[in-house]
Amino acid sequence: MNTSNPRATDSAYDKALSPSNIFLLGLTYFLYFGHVGVIVPYLGVFLDGRGFSSQQIGELFAIITLARILGPNLWSYLADKVGKGLLMLRIGALLTCVSTGLAYLSNEFWLITASLAGVMIFATAILPQIEVVTMDCVNGDPQRYSRLRMWGSMGFIVFTVAMGAVLDVTSTEMVLYGTTAILLAVFCSTLAISSVQHDVHPDTVTDGKNEWRKALSMPFICFIISAGLLQLSMGPFYSFFALYSAELGYTGAQTGIFLALGVVAEIGIFLVAGKLIHRFGIKWLIIVSMWLTSIRWLMLAYTPDTWWLLSLSQLLHAFSFGVTHAASVSFIHHFFAKRFHSQGQALYVSLAFGLGGAVGNYGAGLLWLDGAGAVTTFVCAALAAMLGGIVMMFASHPVLTHSNRTTC
Repeated sequence: MNTSNPRATDSAYDKALSPSNIFLLGLTYFLYFGHVGVIVPYLGVFLDGRGFSSQQIGELFAIITLARILGPNLWSYLADKVGKGLLMLRIGALLTCVSTGLAYLSNEFWLITASLAGVMIFATAILPQIEVVTMDCVNGDPQRYSRLRMWGSMGFIVFTVAMGAVLDVTSTEMVLYGTTAILLAVFCSTLAISSVQHDVHPDTVTDGKNEWRKALSMPFICFIISAGLLQLSMGPFYSFFALYSAELGYTGAQTGIFLALGVVAEIGIFLVAGKLIHRFGIKWLIIVSMWLTSIRWLMLAYTPDTWWLLSLSQLLHAFSFGVTHAASVSFIHHFFAKRFHSQGQALYVSLAFGLGGAVGNYGAGLLWLDGAGAVTTFVCAALAAMLGGIVMMFASHPVLTHSNRTTC
C-alpha cells in the first residue's frame, strides 16, 4: 500500500470492503456468468443455425478454447507486474464486448472463429481478476466467497432460461445479440468496482522464481491434471447438450430449464461449500465430485429420454462445477503467495479450462457424428472424469488434505 498517504489508503481499503462494493462484485458475477449462460450452452445452436457441421463446431470450440491458455497468463502477468488487476479487468471486459462485432460482418468460418477467439481471450482477463479482487475483499473466506459467487450462478440461470425460451420463437442469431448486450453491461459494472491495492515489490522476480517452483511440485501437477481431465469430460456437454436435447425432442424452453436445474444445484452447494471445505478438506471433495461427474455423463449416455433422470443428472452439476471450483479457488489462494494469486488463478484457468477444455471440445466434435456418436462421446467423458479422480488421489499437501482449517 502507499504509505505516503495512509488516510487515502485506508479510505480506498474501506471502500473496497464496503457493502456497496460487495454488491457490485455480485452484480459483475451475475452479468459475467449470464453471458456464459448464453454463449456456452447455445453457441452450438447458433453455429448450427449458421450451417456449420458437428465437426466444424467441435473444431471451432477447440480453437477458441485454446485461447484460454494464452489469455489468462498474459493478462494476469500484466496485472501482477503493474499491480493494476482492476484495470486489466476493465480493459478485458471492453475488448470482449468489441470482439463480438466481427461475428456480425460475415458467416465465414475463420472470421467467426476469430470473433469468438477474441471473446475468449479477452474474457480471460475478467474471471481470474474478479476472483482475486473478490477473495481480497472477503479476506480469503470461502464461505463469503461462495455466497458472492452464487450470484454468478443466478445470472447463469436467468439468462439460460430466458435464451432457451427466446430461441423457441426467434432466430438463433439472438445468441449473438444477447451475448453482446450482456458483455456491454459487464464492462459498465466493472467501471464502478473498487479493489484492495497491493504494492509492486522490487523482489517480485526473485520471489517469483521461488514461488513458481511450487507449480512444478507433485501436488500441483496432480491437481492441474485432474482439473484438466474434468474440463475435458465437460467438452461434450458444453458443445452439444442443447443440440442433443433438441434431437431428443425437448423444446428450447425445456432445455433452458434442464440447464437451470444444474445451476440451481450449484447455487445450493455454493451456500455450504465453505463449510464442506472446512469439514472434509479440498482433496476428497474434488475426488468425490469427479466420480459423481462420471456417473452424470453415463446417465446422459444411457437414460436421456427419461426426463426425471436427465434432471437428476443435471443436479450433479453441483459437484461437477460448484464443489470443484470453490475447492480449486480456495486451494490456489492458499497454495501460492499473495502477490501471485492472480497468476495462480490464471494458470488454473489456462491449463484446466483452456487445454483440458480444448481437447474435450475437439474430441467431442470428432466423436459426435451429428448425434450418432452421442453415447460413445459421453462414455468417454465419464472415463475422463473417473481418471481425474484417480489422479487427484496422488496429490498430497497440507492445503489439500487439512480439514477444519481456519484460513481456507
